[in-house]
Amino acid sequence: MRRLLSAGLAAVMALSMTGCTVSTSSRDGGAPTTAAQTAATEAQTTGEAAGSEAATEAKEENTEAQTQAPATDYPTKPITMIIPYGAGGTTDVYGRKLAALLEKQLGQSVTVTNQGGASGSIGSQFVKEQPSDGYTVLVCAETMGTYRTLNVCDLGYDDFTVISPLVGDPKVLVVGKDSPYNTLEELLNAIKENPGKITMSHSGPGGSGHNQGLVLGELGYEVSMTSFDSGNDALLGVIGGQVDFTNPNISTLQGYIASGDVKPLAVFASERMEAYPDIPAFTETLPEAEKYLDIPYTLLTFVVNNDTPDDVVAVLKDATQKVFQDEEWITFVEENAADKVYEKYADAAAMDEFYGRWQSVICWLQYDNGVAEKSPEEFGIERIGE
Repeated sequence: MRRLLSAGLAAVMALSMTGCTVSTSSRDGGAPTTAAQTAATEAQTTGEAAGSEAATEAKEENTEAQTQAPATDYPTKPITMIIPYGAGGTTDVYGRKLAALLEKQLGQSVTVTNQGGASGSIGSQFVKEQPSDGYTVLVCAETMGTYRTLNVCDLGYDDFTVISPLVGDPKVLVVGKDSPYNTLEELLNAIKENPGKITMSHSGPGGSGHNQGLVLGELGYEVSMTSFDSGNDALLGVIGGQVDFTNPNISTLQGYIASGDVKPLAVFASERMEAYPDIPAFTETLPEAEKYLDIPYTLLTFVVNNDTPDDVVAVLKDATQKVFQDEEWITFVEENAADKVYEKYADAAAMDEFYGRWQSVICWLQYDNGVAEKSPEEFGIERIGE
């Protein structure tokens, strides 16, 4: 059963030969007896002394009390949340907001620590090596799903238990304000007429922007892809007229849209954004792209080690769902125009299907285009349609 997991994989590819190993260290979390359970047991004993009918009633009360009582007193100490990227990025921003709101629900401090490097694999590996007791948690990006096929390290979604997907940071295809292209159709026609001549910037091989270029190629649109050091640099390359177009996240793009420095041509998705309803979805121009675009290309997820006790997982899931109902969280997500992935995949079956499909789309797309070193088949990742 697949369990659980954004940009800048140029550095990852350089580090991929170092690899990383998976530790299986864990610590079992016991479930202490609660006051309600003790009271229920006493009620049962008294009932048995009073007679068989009373004993039966006491047993029923005991069962009800045990059902209602919490299974664990977790957490009893502060929690550490690892963000496997540097401060200020999308993962860090949403992770810190989640941590602050979880504190209100859990009654313990949640300290955020950044451990960047190798496209998030260093921080993720650190979490994997900690005791599986719910006191070291991880907010990761979608790159978790490609570590093994890219030969970055041995970690994958199934090394972690998903507490919940968080948000998607929609990708938007944009051109500079002085570009001759005003619609996606005009840009695509230019690409068809000039194969390999229209330039697209991205943050590095294997990243979400690069994946979008691969999709264009699969659809018959050959572009010249140019790698920059970061997604922001890739965007500045378009604003400065060095390249024709790029695909930044909406979280880094909103100010440039407001200032008029870029022209958004399409959301790289099958649906329009609520915050920007006038920007068409990519599939409105190319319906055949649907099979690639029914997943978010930049995805954040809240996870713990996959052998964390069920009662601890249950507490974290309950607290996280309450965070999602908090007006502060809702306002934050909507102001940043994020995709509310947490509303779409709320139960375990839906999450398993979603993360499985994400890997099938992205890992095979990368492997078929020579980006991934290892076949997804080696890790049980099925090709869509098989």
